[in-house]
Parts: sequence; structure tokens; C-alpha cells
Amino acid sequence: MGHMQRSAATLRIVGDDLIPAEVSSLLGCASTTAQKKGEVLIGKKTGTERIARIGMWRLQSTDREPENLDGQIEEILDKVTGDIETWKALTRRFRVDLFCGLFMCGGNEGLAISPSALFALGQRGIELALDVYGPE
Repeated sequence: MGHMQRSAATLRIVGDDLIPAEVSSLLGCASTTAQKKGEVLIGKKTGTERIARIGMWRLQSTDREPENLDGQIEEILDKVTGDIETWKALTRRFRVDLFCGLFMCGGNEGLAISPSALFALGQRGIELALDVYGPE
């Protein structure tokens, strides 16, 4: 099995009543991007205004080429609190996931995620969401 060409990973915390500053305070880390429900957002490329339908706090890792999802999980979790009670409180209030984009160069590529990375995510109640993109 060959390795995926590239990987991208973002911790996402989503909820109607999410206040980004509160989440940053709880996690001990500023977001990469964030929005409050009802906030006016302006598209970076289009300049088009839209209203945020939901609150969201996101923390992105550095993209890796070739894929290194374990490294990205470690990078993100090293930036935020390891306090499990804080994570339990967050996952009771909000939807929390690690959204991962996996980009293939050819056929029959794959990846493995270490038990320690899976344990760290599971312990915090973080769902692992994988989006796999085939070669162009």
C-alpha cells in the first residue's frame, strides 16, 4: 500500500450558541478561524457577504506531503488543553470533530493511524472525519 500524497487536518467545534472567545479560553489556544452564528462573513475571493448560519471554531494543522495524519493529530492536540473534563464539557455542548482531507496521487493508496492517536482523539470525544479525494 502506497501512502496518500497529501493530508490536511482541522479540529472543528460547531454549535448554535458557540462563542469563539469562550472556546479559545477553554482550550488555551486561539483558533485559526472562527465565527459566531449571525455574524456577517465576507468571502475572501468573491467579497460576497453572507450570514453565518452556525457558530464554528477551527484549528488547522500544517498540511503534510506525503500524508502524516498522526503528526497532524499530535500538532493540533499539543496546542490545546489535555484536560479531559474540559473536553467532556465541550462535547456535551457542541459537535466536535477532526476533519481530514486525504489526497491520492494514484490508485491503491492508504494510511494507518496509530493506536495512540486514536486513543487521544477518543479520550477527548473527538470524532474522526475522513474525506478522501482521488487523483485528478
